[in-house]
Amino acid sequence: MVEWLLVPLSYVIGSVCSAIVVCQLMGLPDPRDQGSGNPGATNVMRFGGKKAAGITLLGDLLKGLLPVYVGKLLGVPMELLAIIGLAAFMGHLYPVFFGFKGGKGVATSVGVLLGFSWVLGGAVIATWLLIYKIGKISSLSALIASVLSPLYAWFIVGDINITIASAVMMIFLLWRHKTNIERLLAGEET
Repeated sequence: MVEWLLVPLSYVIGSVCSAIVVCQLMGLPDPRDQGSGNPGATNVMRFGGKKAAGITLLGDLLKGLLPVYVGKLLGVPMELLAIIGLAAFMGHLYPVFFGFKGGKGVATSVGVLLGFSWVLGGAVIATWLLIYKIGKISSLSALIASVLSPLYAWFIVGDINITIASAVMMIFLLWRHKTNIERLLAGEET
């Protein structure tokens, strides 16, 4: 029963906004008031540079990875592991500390997938890199990698709980990227 405490703890960890923390520590403006207004690594890159964006990306990835990894170390069942991952992901999207207005969730979802399986997370990262190399559009790369993640989860991990968690994250990622999708369809996405 104590292992279920990992769910709210994972949500709280996910709620720590790496972009806002990094920008405050580096003396940069609040990412919610700059560029796209999204508190994520891509937006931080626009005004804070590669170092700030890299630290933000790592922070967002780790807050997805660490809760799932701890759950695995504690030997929680797969269904609980999937819920722990989703809790961290939802914390990033809807952070309790920042008025429930968070980022789009790409890096945190990759962290969760890496926690489920290094091979699964690696497949998603490889897909993102391949699509980015071809098209040079970050959002398109993230969307394609996300859409393929439940398929990868099924074939790599083979667990229905992990596959469903991957599908839920995919749906939220598509929803959070709806303006990017509109711009992609109009040929206006940079």
